[in-house]
Amino acid sequence: MTTTPIPAPPERPAPPTATPRRAALAAWSGSALEYYDFAIYGTAAALVFPDVFFPDSDPTTATIASFATFGVGYVARPIGSFLMGHVGDRLGRKRVLIGTLLLMGISTFLVGCLPTYEQVGALAPALLVALRLLQGLSAAGEQAGANSMSFEHAPADRRGFFTSFTLSGTQGGQVIAPAVFLPLAALLSDDQLQSWGWRVPFWLSAVVVLAGFLIRRTLEETPEFRRAAADAERTPTRAPRTPLRELFADHAASVVRVFFAAFIAMVNTTFAVFALSFATSDDYGVGISSTAMLWLAIVANIVAVGVIPLWARLSDRVGRKPVFVSGLLGTAVLVTGFLWAISRGDTLLTIVLGIALAGVVYSMPNACWPATYAEYFPTSVRLSGTAIGTQFGFALAGFTPAIAEALMGGEAGNWWRVAAFAAGACLVSAVAVLTGPSGTHRVPTERLGRADASPVVRPLAESVAR
Repeated sequence: MTTTPIPAPPERPAPPTATPRRAALAAWSGSALEYYDFAIYGTAAALVFPDVFFPDSDPTTATIASFATFGVGYVARPIGSFLMGHVGDRLGRKRVLIGTLLLMGISTFLVGCLPTYEQVGALAPALLVALRLLQGLSAAGEQAGANSMSFEHAPADRRGFFTSFTLSGTQGGQVIAPAVFLPLAALLSDDQLQSWGWRVPFWLSAVVVLAGFLIRRTLEETPEFRRAAADAERTPTRAPRTPLRELFADHAASVVRVFFAAFIAMVNTTFAVFALSFATSDDYGVGISSTAMLWLAIVANIVAVGVIPLWARLSDRVGRKPVFVSGLLGTAVLVTGFLWAISRGDTLLTIVLGIALAGVVYSMPNACWPATYAEYFPTSVRLSGTAIGTQFGFALAGFTPAIAEALMGGEAGNWWRVAAFAAGACLVSAVAVLTGPSGTHRVPTERLGRADASPVVRPLAESVAR
């Protein structure tokens, strides 16, 4: 009698391993590129583009038009958030990260190749707007993708720390950009800067793209996403998952909350773009030099690079809300003082308050929001929920410089209008965060966004030791 051997059960695949440090580095590099672009475009929009692309307009109108092209990139972000969010939650975080990096790098490089208004007329600003739209599509998925990647690779009790590298990268990009622009502004004449000097920072973005691509192409997909994909493969009869449908059916309130919380980004564009124009423009007669303002941006962002991980680590211990909301209220106060100092033409006070604002206090919400928003959603819709909520909120931030310029009405004494606008954005963001769930920093990653999610209570001695 022969017996048929019973086949051995298929080997279970090895559990996916997390690589939090590499994921954090990949997040840092992409965010650095995105905000290198943000900073050089914002700097050029304030100092160069009014003359290069809108020379036929009066100075105030040309500045508003230049700032509007800056804001156009933010118009594309909400549109891109649907596309990038769907791809990232359906096909994986890694594909989004590589695609957004290449798209941002190519479009930024091409901005430096554009002809001027004198060479091709109205085609020049039209091409500028087209490339700015491509940058916006890329940015829609970059930050949310990098955030989801680092978040899902991180240990549960250090999610805040590792996801903070996404925002630390944004500050790094804003250090590199003025560091490139500063010697150009100092060494070149106005004619040289406006004819070819402004192009150099855009061309140099190719270096950042190459470094980021080399890091990202070898990074593994996140353990959480791979688990979700494996679960889907084990139920082949189930209808294909549609992340956007699931997001708006089950998590619409969280998307709305992220939208309002993201209003805090208006402070960043006020500091990085509008304040540069306000302080240096002959129209306002404030008399603070562009060199001083560029140095302020460098120093403040260097401080932020060092401070952000510390605030994030604090949020891992005490929770997201205390750090986030304290930073929002402090930012509302300091942005008012910062704009007041500029209106007085007080360079030293402007630098001191600017460093306190952008380097220290604004770093509190910046450190917290990547983990805060990610903890509102389950793995299946985390990237799309974060992308759509933030990018619709950030859209208003993109037009903040143009709105601020209109509020000023060409009079330096109207600085308080801009301050009230920025402070109001901080308060809206604070209300949104305060009404959100508490204790999410202690919920296991696989249970986040579920109705039955509950914090894990650790013994006091263990919490202190961590």
